[in-house]
Amino acid sequence: MDDVKPKFFRLRLSVHFVAMLLMFNQLGLYQTPWYFTLIALIFCTGVLNAYNFMDGINGITGGYSLVVMGALWYINTYQVAFVDSDLIYFILMSLLVFNFFNFRTKARCFAGDVGAISIAFVIVFMLCRLILATKDVSYILLLGLYGVDSILAIIHRILLKENIFKPHRKHLFQIMANELKIPHVVVSSIYMVLQTLIVFGLIRTQYHYEYAAVIIILLSGIYVVFMKKFFRLHQCTNE
Repeated sequence: MDDVKPKFFRLRLSVHFVAMLLMFNQLGLYQTPWYFTLIALIFCTGVLNAYNFMDGINGITGGYSLVVMGALWYINTYQVAFVDSDLIYFILMSLLVFNFFNFRTKARCFAGDVGAISIAFVIVFMLCRLILATKDVSYILLLGLYGVDSILAIIHRILLKENIFKPHRKHLFQIMANELKIPHVVVSSIYMVLQTLIVFGLIRTQYHYEYAAVIIILLSGIYVVFMKKFFRLHQCTNE
C-alpha cells in the first residue's frame, strides 16, 4: 500500500539504504566508480518502495514476481549463468505456494510490507548480479511494467501538486480495480501477461537497448491514454 507516514519515512528509507549498501558489498559493487554505486543505490531503493506501493490487490505481487523469477531462471539456465540455480528454484517454489493462497478472489494470506519488500530485495539482488555479469543495463526491463506505472504515477501526482509520500489510489492497476471494477485476479493476470510478453521480446531480440526504449515509450503512451480516459472516474469518486 502507499501508506507512508512522513515521520517514519526517513527511518524506513535509512533502513533501505543500509540494506542496499550491505548488498552492494556482497556484489562487489564498490569496485566500480562511485557514481555507478550512487545510481544503483537510488535505483534499487526505488524498486523496493515501488514494489511495496504496487502491492495493492490480490495476486499482483505474487503473480508479477513469478513472471520475473521465471525470466531470471530462463536467462540463468539458457543464456548466462549469474547465480546459483538452486536459489531461483527455492524462490519459485515459495512464490507458487504464496500464489496458491493469495492469487484468488478471497485471498487467505497477504504479502504485506515485509513480504513485498523482501521479494523485491531478492529480485533486485539477482537483477544486479545479471547486470554485472552481462554489463547490460537493459535487463531492468524485467521490471518494466511496474517501473512505468510507479514512475508515471509519481509524475502524475506531482503535476496534481499532491504530496507523493501520502497514501493514494492513482496507480493504473488501482483505477482498473477500484473505478472500473475489474476483478483483482483479472487485473493481476493482465500485468502478468504483459510483463511476460515484454520479457519474451527482450530474451529473443539482440537489440536490447532499442527494444527497451520502444517498450518504455509504448507503455508510457498506454498509461497516458488510459489515464486521460478513465482518471475522471477516480476524480468523481473522491469529490
